[in-house]
Amino acid sequence: MIKKIYTKNQSDNMSLIEHLEELRSRLFSAFIIFCIITIFCLIYIKDISFLLEQPASGIKFLQLAPGEYIFVSIKIAIYTAFIFSSPFIIYQIIKFILPGLTTKEALYIIPTLIASIILFFIGITFAYTILIPAALHFLINYGSDIVEPFWSFDEYFNFILILLFSTGLAFQIPIIQIILGLLNILSSQYMLEYWKYIVFLSTILSAIITPSTDPITQIFMVLAILSLYFSGILILKTLNK
Repeated sequence: MIKKIYTKNQSDNMSLIEHLEELRSRLFSAFIIFCIITIFCLIYIKDISFLLEQPASGIKFLQLAPGEYIFVSIKIAIYTAFIFSSPFIIYQIIKFILPGLTTKEALYIIPTLIASIILFFIGITFAYTILIPAALHFLINYGSDIVEPFWSFDEYFNFILILLFSTGLAFQIPIIQIILGLLNILSSQYMLEYWKYIVFLSTILSAIITPSTDPITQIFMVLAILSLYFSGILILKTLNK
């Protein structure tokens, strides 16, 4: 407790310029890490590209414009670096706001941010291992006896990117619920009473997130969203919210 009071007083005694200087320093550190990971991704871009191609096994990719693969490689490296540097970016944010938090606030905010990162990566893993293969299986087999599937690698990567990020964001549902509960905006009992509407909304959300129209992919997504929603309710009940 003494250490906490000292840290908070130290933060209160800092001037606006000192706060901005600290923020600049932390943002610069995060940017350096991002650049280092981007360079590392560019060095191993062939391995990353090969990994992204795995769900579309058997498909031949085309380069439809001069230098298309070069620009796609840069895009892949940037997005991959952003994903893997995000924990360090969140860490810098936590270190910046921590001195100004009370013990109770830190007890809630820090685990919430950490859980948000973990859920985002779980969402990406879920999309890569389950949603994307299921969606591609449907898209490849639909009309395969009529058209030969030759895809642009750029368009394929955009497809993968949208599904990965949208699923990662969808996995933030428990975090949103916990924040609403801790702020006393919505209670766990209120959320439980409206579960029927959530089932309907999750069906619509899964149809938007999953670019394919096959029911299997959408069912997987609906089940994931509902599991996350009820997990959020369970956590809030544990916190008596």
